[in-house]
Formats: sequence, structure tokens, C-alpha cells
Amino acid sequence: MKVALLQIDTVVGDIVGNAARIADAVREAASLGARLCVTPELALCGYPPRDLLLQDDFVPACRKALEALAQQLRDLPPVLVGAPVPNPSPVGNPIHNCAVLLREGKVTVATRKVLLPNYDVFDERRYFESGVGCGVVTIDGWRFGVTICEDVWNDKTFWQEHRHYENDPVADLMAGGADAILNLSASPFTLGKQAVRERMLSRVAFRYRVSVLYANQVGGNDDLVFAGKSIAFDATGTLIARGRSFAEDIVMVDVAQATGTITAEPTSDEEQVWKALVLGTRDYARKCGFEGAVLGLSGGIDSALVAAVAAEALGPDKVLGVLMPSPHSSEGSVTDALALASSLGIATCTIPIGDLMHGFEAALAQAFAGREADVTEENIQSRIRGNLLMALSNKQRRLLLTTGNKSELAVGYCTIYGDMAGGLAVIADLPKTLVYRVAHWLNERDTSHGHEGCEARETIPSAILTKEPSAELRPGQRDSDSLPPYDVLDGILERLVELRRSAADIVAEGYDVETVRKVLRLVCNAEFKRRQAPPGLKVTDRAFGTGWRMPVAARVNLG
Repeated sequence: MKVALLQIDTVVGDIVGNAARIADAVREAASLGARLCVTPELALCGYPPRDLLLQDDFVPACRKALEALAQQLRDLPPVLVGAPVPNPSPVGNPIHNCAVLLREGKVTVATRKVLLPNYDVFDERRYFESGVGCGVVTIDGWRFGVTICEDVWNDKTFWQEHRHYENDPVADLMAGGADAILNLSASPFTLGKQAVRERMLSRVAFRYRVSVLYANQVGGNDDLVFAGKSIAFDATGTLIARGRSFAEDIVMVDVAQATGTITAEPTSDEEQVWKALVLGTRDYARKCGFEGAVLGLSGGIDSALVAAVAAEALGPDKVLGVLMPSPHSSEGSVTDALALASSLGIATCTIPIGDLMHGFEAALAQAFAGREADVTEENIQSRIRGNLLMALSNKQRRLLLTTGNKSELAVGYCTIYGDMAGGLAVIADLPKTLVYRVAHWLNERDTSHGHEGCEARETIPSAILTKEPSAELRPGQRDSDSLPPYDVLDGILERLVELRRSAADIVAEGYDVETVRKVLRLVCNAEFKRRQAPPGLKVTDRAFGTGWRMPVAARVNLG
């Protein structure tokens, strides 16, 4: 009994295109001997569809596509397709999140998602009505219990401290005598999540003595990246299959023989983050219709890592690095940026901004008369650069990539309409210390892959990795003039943002009380900037994106 987990990269809203992707995958799976195919959650419309679901014609278009797909696949193995389906009841939300069985040209709702997550990036109760229980489909004598994503995330023997829901759909299914559990999923990537997912599903399989098969989406959709890594466990809880990481795959699992192929996981957090950023950047550009990218090259570590990601995601020939030196820029900033561009093989152009700065000074001289120079003039430099980059983006139809990291975005050490201008914030969820870790990992990867007889060369020049971080908006400026050392800052931010610790708890862990209060104040005051930032690729448990919902006009007790 071979089941194919169709780990496909869908485009949100592209119902016809996604149906074609599903059909192609089913045909390939059939050639491999599949008797049943399983897509990810909401694969027909792409996940997450968000408010597209509220459009009057969206769900009917999905139904039309399902009927056409069923006819197209009528002579091929049955397939469970994730799709939105109307709620037949006049009570509740008008849509169910469903798994639909296409078999012999017919369309049948196999199950309606029971547990609807409403935390972090999830907002499913806004759109869907909960099902009353998961369904069972019988294929070749096998009774498969069909669940959708969150439905398998509530086992009380695994989540002993806190559970989001009272009921457990898997327990109900097993009481009805299912022979195996299938799960259609669209679970976004975050660091460490796959290990938790595998332990949890292994526990479910072992507890009920049944195989558990999990089909996960792959690809980037806006700020979310899906890693794929579809998995299967036998009735002892032993892993028997795992799909590719951050790539499309068809994962074949023989349920009767308890066999499959296990693809190795990336070996480090840094490699996982790198692959997530590359996939997220590639898909964001591709799905938004951009063929190339542009970014500012400052000679610093942040723009270096973003440039490296862009070069790998899109190809070096599709990336333009722009040097915009000011009178405050050091010679090393220019030479380091050029060395990086040479290493990556990307094109550059240089646009000095000294004359533009003088033009702004002259234009504002009367309005600023009697006032000392301050951060305003520094911000003008950043905004000049932002204007130049946006002009190149418009003229050359390139996606502008911003280069700010999570540490800067957290405390507002960035300029709105300046270095924050752009279409995608590639490393906006990477703390500064993680930026360095990924950069070092990249150099180690690339030097270890060097050709025999060739001199090893670091992708990111060592001068960039060792220089003290600086925005270079005034003479002799260093980030440490305004911020705590990054290892201290990131430690505080991790506890505040991701672990949700109070100021008192953070101080109790050994951090200086005044430093903690300063960081908390900066985080609160920078909310208006974050609200206007471009989408940033999520790689941690709590990013400044769709899962971060803080008020702007608020007074917060800093403790």
C-alpha cells in the first residue's frame, strides 16, 4: 500500500496553476506505484490565502477547479486535496478548511479541519468553521484517518503542560478504528520546530500503534517559509520517511511494509536559516514577478549576508549591489563592498551622495536655522540612499532588498523611508549575533567545497566579519555608541520578544537594570517603524511580522 506525500510549492491565489501542479505530481506519483496521493493543507488555493477567502468568487472558483481536476485524474490513483469548501450550515463561518477526496472523477469531502489555530501567524477562526470530527477514507481495504495540520498537535501525553484545545481529533479517530493517520499540513518553518514535530508524531504513532503520514507544504509565501520535510512513522513510532528540506519532493511510503526513504536534515541551525532565507527570497521574487534584485552595499556584515542570499537565490547575474559612499564613509567600506561583489560575482554601481547631502543642507538651511545638527541629518543620508535604491528598483524592475537585522528593527536602530525602504526584508528575523553565525557558516561551507588545486577563498571577506559595526552616518560612529554590545542586546531581546519575560525576570538573570529598561523603552518606541517595514522572512518562533500585534499608540509600564 504505497502512499505518495506530494510536497509541492504552491502559489497563493493561483487556483488553476496549483491544480496543474497537483495533477503533475499525481502523475509522477502514479508512475512510482502510488495507490493514494496526499497534498498539503489548502494546496489548491495556496496557504495562507488570508482575506482572499472573503472574496465572493474565490471558494466557488476552488470548487470549479476541484471538479475539473477530478475529471482530469479520473484514471489515476485517488488524491486527497487540501481546499476551502462552503459550510452547508447557515450558522457559523461560511467556509470549512477541508481535505477533499478525488476518486474516479468524483469530488467528496473527506474531512473538515477541527482545530483552528488562532495564535502567532495563524488566524483561521477569522475564516473557517470548525468541523465536528475528522473523517476516514478507505483505500484498498485500508482505513485512513484524515486530519489537517493542527488536528494532530493536541496529544495530551505529549503536551502535558499546556494544550490549546480541549478535544483531540486523533483520539476520536482511533476510537473509530482507523488503520493509519494521514495529515495534510502547511506548517511554517521556525528553528527547532522540525525536531518537536518529529517527536510529537512519533509519540502519536507509538501511542496508537498505527502509521502516521504527514504531508507538508514547501516554499515561501510572503513572510512565511515552509520547509517541506514531509515525514512518516511506522506503528512503533520509528521514522521511516522524510522528504527533502526546502525543496519540492514526492515522498513515497509503503504503509504495509513500513518502508520509505529518509532524507538527511541540514546539520546545523545556521544551515537551516540559510536555506530558509534562500528559498524565501527566491519564491518572494518569483511569485511577485521580479527577475532581479537590487540592494545597497555598505561594506558591513548585514548587506554582505543579504547579497550572498540574493546571489544564491536568484543567480549572481540577477543581483545589483549599489555603493553610495558619503563623506563619512571609510575607504574600507568601499573596498570591502567591492571585494564582496567580486567574490559573489554580482554587478555593482557607485553613486556618491556627498553632493546630494549638500543639496539637502542648502534646501533646509533656513528651516533649520538656529538648530544644532543631530540625528535628523543622519536620517537624511539614509533617506537619500533609500530614494536612489527605489529609483533603481523602479527603473530596472528589480526587487529592492532591505538589509536590516532583527536587533536593529527591535530597538528602532534603522531609518524609516531610508534603509527600511524596500520590498523584502531578508534578514529582519535574524538577531545580529545570528547574522554573524550564518556568515561564518557560509564561509566554512564555501571554503570546504573549494576545488583541488585552487586557493580557498572566503565568500564574505574577513575584513567585513571582523570590523566593528557602524552605520557611518557621522565621523567615527559605531553601533556601540547607541546600543549595548550585540551579545548583550540579543540576550535581552530573546528573553523579551521570544520568551515574553518581564523586565524583573530579565534583570534577575544577571542583566544590568538600566540596560534592560533602555532596551524595553526602545522596543516600545519603535513599534511605529515596524508597522511600516516591508515583509521579513520568519525563521524564529516570534518575528516582527504577521504574528506580532502590538499597539502603536500605547503607554507601557517598563517595570
